[in-house]
Amino acid sequence: MTDMEIVAERGAWRSGFEERLLTAYRGVGCSEPVARALLERAVRGIDDWTLATDGTGWIAVGVGEDNGVTVGRIHDLTVAGPQGRAWAERWCAERGARRVQVRLTGGPGVFADYPVRGQNRMRVVAGRPELPPGLTVRRLREEEYPRWYAREEAAYIADIVRAGALTAREAKEKSDRDFAEHLPQGFLTPGHAFYAMEAGGLVVGTGWVNHGFLPGVTFGFSLEVHEEHRGKGYGRAAMAVGEWATRQGGDEALMFNVFGGNEVAMGLYDSTGFAVVDEFRSMDL
Repeated sequence: MTDMEIVAERGAWRSGFEERLLTAYRGVGCSEPVARALLERAVRGIDDWTLATDGTGWIAVGVGEDNGVTVGRIHDLTVAGPQGRAWAERWCAERGARRVQVRLTGGPGVFADYPVRGQNRMRVVAGRPELPPGLTVRRLREEEYPRWYAREEAAYIADIVRAGALTAREAKEKSDRDFAEHLPQGFLTPGHAFYAMEAGGLVVGTGWVNHGFLPGVTFGFSLEVHEEHRGKGYGRAAMAVGEWATRQGGDEALMFNVFGGNEVAMGLYDSTGFAVVDEFRSMDL
């Protein structure tokens, strides 16, 4: 590989980069409005990225703070062979990065050895989803919200730690920020709905969704079966509740995040047709 050169003019690269992202989003079933909304999210801050080329391909990188840690981000890499990744990692390390993150569409490529930290998955739901026999769904009551919140927060922190990207302290700090961002008015936050799933007179799980998260898309922040009721087939039932809630909110597709390290959930989502829209991987330097 010849020496990499930092370049200021990025028109040719950017048009190709954006078209590759759109093609990947369309390829997993995203409608055009959703694909473009995802693209808008993916290119936030793009003018601050550093762009380099060796004449055969491109590398786009940046650094930022994440939970008080300097993190490098490889936004794009089309230089063939391992040399391009090595240059990007070295560039990040020279600027104090202790970890490198990538956001991928279309498979891991040269980042296959980076551990998976999370995935966004999505699919169009049935036109008239039916709830499983024996399962009823009702809105969570406001007096149930504090207990729900405490349980949800603990599960979220545990998922982050299991994914391997953050320590328990960092995960708690991230949890506090994320809940404050997504639920600024708590139980009464507009666009958000909370559900209790009941079977045999018992609450076996809960759901939390955000309607209109993207055009025509409901985001399932949580479709949780309580630990004491797992292994009874309620996992698939929870997915059916998510589809039902999507249509209740007037949307047509359900999207959600799954953390790395949760192979059981990933297997369930594979079997129920939820495609990986984008995947997040990272490696400590």
